[in-house]
Amino acid sequence: MVDEVRRKELSSIPLCRTKAGPRDKELWVQRLKEEYQALIQYVQNSKAADMEWFRLESNKEGTKWFGKCWYIHQMHKYEFDVEFDIPITYPTTSPEIALPELDGKTAKMYRGGKICLTDHFKPLWAKNVPKFGIAHAMSLGLAPWLAVEIPDLVEKGVITYQEKGSTSS
Repeated sequence: MVDEVRRKELSSIPLCRTKAGPRDKELWVQRLKEEYQALIQYVQNSKAADMEWFRLESNKEGTKWFGKCWYIHQMHKYEFDVEFDIPITYPTTSPEIALPELDGKTAKMYRGGKICLTDHFKPLWAKNVPKFGIAHAMSLGLAPWLAVEIPDLVEKGVITYQEKGSTSS
């Protein structure tokens, strides 16, 4: 089900070892270090392959994440705000990644712009607790969702390309 390119990309993302969520005080600090290490490695690998496609940052506690993601389709860059909270039951429960500006524009999305990952990603996450982290959610959750949904939304005319600096209508 996972192609060779995705398998290679995934194998280069460090796995997390600490099973801890936001309520776990000192263990959460250790888990956050692992999360940042995995994200940094993933971003470095993406840049090296000229495939960088997101930027993320978090609040001080590491419980709220936000940034930008983008998808290139037919030589146009479609950029979106991305955000998610770390669930209290993390890492047993995966984060619900949201692209708020796409809320209501596709059936593969829940209220608030949360992308649908139920069928494909959540079972994979469940099999890999606590090894998977935020970088894995981006690689195996958001990236494939963008690859399927953005071209479809463009073809249907639901989203249109906006030149940088122009106002959207």
